[in-house]
Amino acid sequence: MANKIEKELSQKYCRRFGQIAVERGYVTSEQLKQAVSEQIDDDMAGRPHRLIGRIFLDNERMTPQQIELVLNELFQTERE
Repeated sequence: MANKIEKELSQKYCRRFGQIAVERGYVTSEQLKQAVSEQIDDDMAGRPHRLIGRIFLDNERMTPQQIELVLNELFQTERE
């Protein structure tokens, strides 16, 4: 059951940012899975919601510049 919830949440909320970050080589797919799991754990424990990029930054997996590049690509794709 937990795996199903994680999968649904990751596809709905995190897939695009994480997918771009993995495609650019900033993080691995395993690191993305860990970040999604951490996000879900935070949410389930009633802690403040953190976006995947924030989790990567907090865990020193991505730099602010890398996050900005991913967000620029993400928003450019959405505008097209």
